[in-house]
Amino acid sequence: MKVLLVDDHPLFQDGLKNLLNARGLQVVGTARDGLEALEKARTLRPEVILMDIQMPGCDGLTATRLIKAEMPEIKIVMLSMSSDDDNLFEAIKSGACGYLLKTQDTDEFFTRLMEVEQGEAPLSPGMAARILQQFGRQVGVSHVSEEKGQSEVLSVREMEVLTLVAQGLTYKEVGVKLCLTERTIKYHMGEIIARLHQENRAQVIEYARRTGLVR
Repeated sequence: MKVLLVDDHPLFQDGLKNLLNARGLQVVGTARDGLEALEKARTLRPEVILMDIQMPGCDGLTATRLIKAEMPEIKIVMLSMSSDDDNLFEAIKSGACGYLLKTQDTDEFFTRLMEVEQGEAPLSPGMAARILQQFGRQVGVSHVSEEKGQSEVLSVREMEVLTLVAQGLTYKEVGVKLCLTERTIKYHMGEIIARLHQENRAQVIEYARRTGLVR
């Protein structure tokens, strides 16, 4: 299994690289932030990326969305010190296939990680149940209020992008305001259109205004 490691802490990155190599996994490269991870993924084409969540500049969640949009075949497993529900749910929404804690026992960590080869989702203990509970709550909410349910589907960043685009700004202008590239804004709009079940930008803007997502 060819692996790309993404973490901004050199000591942790080197230690994990040595452990992976010792267990027979091939570490094809390393990266220190999300943008570097995107570039390395393009050139190295790993089968799996182990992605830290908290990194300066482009964080792991943003990098995951960018990589999955361009290379959906790459499997991404998030690494974190925290089992915070918000990070967990956002990681899964972003396209990650698994979520492992850096504090796990070494043997259990590798047991979970190898589940990727069987097409399973490697999750630290207790996380699968929490994801199912959250899914159940979201289904319940959608029955109570369609408008509220749709707004909760979008992340804070996606709401920012949608609001600015609905105001008539171009993707380039939105990117300048949010300190993001035009390509990233296009990606976010693609996600917004898909999540709100629309077909194009015009439809999603009209829908957002009609339902009160944007004013």
